[in-house]
Amino acid sequence: MNDETISSTLNKNTKKSWLLLIGIILVGSNLRVPLTSAGSLISFIRDDLGISNALIGSITTLPLLAFALLSPFAPKIANRIGMELTIALSLILLIIGIVVRSLSGTPFLFAGTILIGLAIAIGNVLIPGIVKMNFPLKIGLMTGIYAIFMNLFGALGSGVSVPVSSIGNLGWRGALAIWGLLTLVSLLLWLPQLRKQEKKEQEKVKTDKKNSLWRSPLAWKITIFMGGQSLMFYTLITWLPDILYTNGYNSNTAGWMVFLMQFALIPVTFIVPVIAEKLKNQVGLSIATATLFIVGFFGLLQGSPALVPLWAIMLGIAGGSAFSLSMMFFSLRAKDGKEAAELSGMAQSFGYLLAATGPILVGALHDMTAGWTIPLSLLILISIVLLIVGIGSGKEGYVTEEHQAKIIS
Repeated sequence: MNDETISSTLNKNTKKSWLLLIGIILVGSNLRVPLTSAGSLISFIRDDLGISNALIGSITTLPLLAFALLSPFAPKIANRIGMELTIALSLILLIIGIVVRSLSGTPFLFAGTILIGLAIAIGNVLIPGIVKMNFPLKIGLMTGIYAIFMNLFGALGSGVSVPVSSIGNLGWRGALAIWGLLTLVSLLLWLPQLRKQEKKEQEKVKTDKKNSLWRSPLAWKITIFMGGQSLMFYTLITWLPDILYTNGYNSNTAGWMVFLMQFALIPVTFIVPVIAEKLKNQVGLSIATATLFIVGFFGLLQGSPALVPLWAIMLGIAGGSAFSLSMMFFSLRAKDGKEAAELSGMAQSFGYLLAATGPILVGALHDMTAGWTIPLSLLILISIVLLIVGIGSGKEGYVTEEHQAKIIS
């Protein structure tokens, strides 16, 4: 092979890598914004359709239940037709869901929301596997890049949807539908990945791996870690404003504290994966993350209005770190991309089911006790559980290797 041929091959590989990187970034950008954009418009949707608070609240819960339902099956679908094609089909489903949700009538609102949840579930599960398979030496960097775009666009969805809805006759339907353009662009730039032919050994998941994963103690520690951090994130997004009202904050200022928490989360989702990949184990990061949660919740329990910005920042850093560690555990504790997808599917299925119950449970405890002491104490207890399973998840090893070692012994 002459120098010219080698140079041409390298250029082609570089171009393919950049196309894949752009594709991963764009897919990641679609994983939160369809949900956060709806969250900021809930009051407009409720008033326009004339539906109850309880019913409109399911706009948040339904996607989480869809995540829990489809997550275990996403790797199996990908194993049959390929990861790249599965992600492309999920983007098509996401476009359909966004369009259906924006049509006139309450049934379309909920039908579209379910389709959106199912579509996002596939991307949530498969992207860690795609990263593990294609960038085995840059897992931390790639995880950080797509996570930061996912959270950045999620924050944009919360911030710009209300102003956009007031432009002309767009209204809330137009403000939600406009995000379909991002998904369409993402689909078009993902299509080149469909030309890739995965190696035959990558396409098949060995039966013993799939069967042993659900019996692996390490896999369950990662699953509980994923579930605990998801529960706390969605609980804080739902109830932090109400918690702050009791500390003397008005609705506007409380909203800015939620923004501050989410803003603090964004840079951490990039930094933590890069650091985590360089470490022999992630035990120290897990301890630091859980400690920040515990201190932040104790701070809210203490109730000093002047220190609320500090607690919001700490909880944001903890949430960003916990989310990033979850994504990294899927890759670092799996031997290959397919196993990473299987672990991701298992953890996210249970995790989002747990997340869906969190806001309801905390709200119920608040109603029963007429205060926030018991609910915040529960979140501190969950943070301690997160500390324990985080230490176990952070130790070096693979999920299936651990289980096979137990069988041999």
